[in-house]
Parts: sequence; C-alpha cells; structure tokens
Amino acid sequence: MRGMIDDKSGGQTASKPVGLPTVITDETSVNNFLERAVQNAYPNKETFASALKSGKCLIAYLGIDPTGPSLHLGHAIAMKKLRQLQDLGHRVILLIGDFTAMIGDPTDKATTRKKLTREEVLENCKNYREQASKILDMDGKETGNPVDMKYNSEWLGKMTFADVVELASHMTVQQMLERDMFEKRIAEAKPVFVHEFLYPLMQGYDSVAMDVDIEIGGNDQTFNMLAGRDLMKELKGKEKFVLTCKLLTDPDGKKMGKSEGNMITMADTPEDMFGKVMSWTDGMIAGGFELCTDVPGEEIDSMADQMEQGTNPVQFKRRLAREIVSAWHSTEAAAKAEENFDRMFKQHVAPEDMPVVEVFTRHHKLVDLLVASKLVPSKTEARRQIEQGAVKVDGQAVEDVDAEIEITGTETVLQKGKRYFAKVVLKTQ
Repeated sequence: MRGMIDDKSGGQTASKPVGLPTVITDETSVNNFLERAVQNAYPNKETFASALKSGKCLIAYLGIDPTGPSLHLGHAIAMKKLRQLQDLGHRVILLIGDFTAMIGDPTDKATTRKKLTREEVLENCKNYREQASKILDMDGKETGNPVDMKYNSEWLGKMTFADVVELASHMTVQQMLERDMFEKRIAEAKPVFVHEFLYPLMQGYDSVAMDVDIEIGGNDQTFNMLAGRDLMKELKGKEKFVLTCKLLTDPDGKKMGKSEGNMITMADTPEDMFGKVMSWTDGMIAGGFELCTDVPGEEIDSMADQMEQGTNPVQFKRRLAREIVSAWHSTEAAAKAEENFDRMFKQHVAPEDMPVVEVFTRHHKLVDLLVASKLVPSKTEARRQIEQGAVKVDGQAVEDVDAEIEITGTETVLQKGKRYFAKVVLKTQ
C-alpha cells in the first residue's frame, strides 16, 4: 500500500490530453452545473465554482456498481451532470465498479447485500457503454472530448492484505458508525459485517487511484464520496470536490424501485417508459422535469404553480413522459408510446405492437406461456402474479396457477398488470 499511496498518479495522468477543447468558464454555465438537480457541493459551491472558472482542465468521475443488467434513471441523473462537465471541456471518467460490486454497497440497506460473482458482475455491465451513450458522448464525436471508461478491479484487484490493512488505518470505526444504516442495524441487533465496513474505503480509494478532482453521485452516496474526499486529502494532500445529485422521490421521500414497478431503466421500451412515468405520483412531476429533462426552470416553476392552483396534473405528466421517452429514444417513439398508452387506458384496447411467442401445439400451462413471453422472469413469479389477479388471457382474469390455456384461434393475448402484453401465435407446420 505504501507503494500504491506514494504513486501520485496511481498509474493515471492528471494532465489535459492533447486535442481536448478549451475549458468553458462562463458564469452562466458554471452556475447551471452547480444549481440544477444538485443537493450539495463540497466543500462548498463558492470554492467549487472558483475551480470551474479557473480554466484548468479538471478530472471528474461517476462510479457505477453493476449490480443489475441495465442502467436506470438514478444513474441517468448523475450522468447528465457528468455530461455537463464533458461539454464544458473537462476530462470525464465513467468508472465501472466491477470489484466493489462483488462486495456490495450497504447504502440504505437494512440487511447485508447478496455478494455477486465476477461472472455475474461482468454479465450485468456488458451493455453499459451502449446505454451510457444515450447521455454521454462516449467517443467524443460531438464534443471532441471522449469519455474514459475504467474498471476499479484494475487497482483494487491487485491489492494485498497488507495494502488493505494499511488503507484501513486511515479511517476509524467511529467514522464508519456515523452511517445511518449501520446505527440502525446495531440498534435492531442486526449484523454489520466487516466487508461492509471496507466498502467506503474501496470506493474512496478509487479517487486516489485515478487522481481525480471531482466526484459526482446521488445524494445517497454522500458518505462514500466524502470518504474518498478524506482519503485524497490525507494521502495526496489534494482537494477533491464532491457533487451530490438530488434523488427522484415522491413527497414522502420514497425512491423509485423495482418493487413499486416504476423504476425506469435504459433497456425499457418507449411504451414501458411512458407508462411508468404516468404511474408516478403527482408530487414527482416537478422533480421529474428538473432531474430528467432540459426543460427550463422557469417553465417548471410555472407548471408547479398551475398545479397548486388546481390545474389537472395529467397534462404535465404526459409532457414529462414524452420528454423522457424522447431523450432516450426519439420524439416519434414518444408519440407512438402515448398513442399506445391511450389505447390501453382510455379505449381499453391492447397495444398494436407487443412481443410475439410462436407455439406449435394448442395446449400449454399458463405459467409456461408467461415465462416464454418474458412477461415474468420465472415460474415462481408467474404463479405469484396469477395469485394476485394480475394476469389476463384474452381480457379475462385467470387466478388458477395450474391453468392450462388452449390456443383456440390463431393467436391469444396475455396480459400482466395494466401495461404488459404479449401475443401467443399458433404456428402451423
């Protein structure tokens, strides 16, 4: 570790690569970066702004642990801030936490995360570059300023046990216990494992290894990012700026999630994205515009005022859905998604475009068809959805988990919930 710490560059260079555009320092651009969608800036916005106005090319990064197969809206909010820095001419790094993902970030977790294998981690992140390109100029074709994509196994995977012990000497148990989730678990007599204590150290060392100037992340990552800030000060005597982004939550502070069915991922179809936005609470509309779109703040304030005065929020939610789908797909895809939404929820008609499953026999278990159509990931989930009354066949609810379906015509329409459809087609030999 001494050797690693004393290496001021960690194998990376902090200089501005040849050929990058001139750094933009105008006050309007800098203020917009530090204000919109921002929760906090460390050490403070004034010092941060001075650094951005200095004309020096800074190195900024966003770290993402590949715990799932797709980037989601929470990642997109932070990536939009990274794109702003890219547009301003600063060097940006998208760091894939392929090593830290195997440990598991304990942030906001009441129980220990399931540890992932390296194979699972690599499978999860195989499409991240393509997905990130919807926001970042990965190859620098638009900005002349390409994204540097790195993996933290490059340095963390090479550390010895002696290196880890040395790194751990730079953080106290008292500092770790300041994390709310650790305090809560201890109060509830739930275990806190040593490897969870190590997570902030590992993430913090990423900053040291890459010798960065700025780290961007969600507000729920504040503890981890500030751990990196402390390590940079202690090990390199360098100021690292931290920008925490606001989280998209409902008025009660509840984040989007898989269990609520409203988590938007970059792998979602335009129809799914549109429908999920329309399922958000009215209290998420203004925040959605601020965090997920480029609609000017004055317009967002006007919409918020109109809703407070009694204007039906649906029209604004529809616009929000169109803006989000347009940003990740196209305006044409957004218009078609809105049409399909109206077909389902106003006219109660199945969408024109839906996944098709071809079968060669007439009789099938419903659970098998649900899995084959990818409406559910497993037979267990299929049974759960059927038991909850969330499954329909040709418009009729089916609540028998052992139901056998006969394809009596040329096709049968399966439905899960309100938005998900698939067509089973009888294929003749």
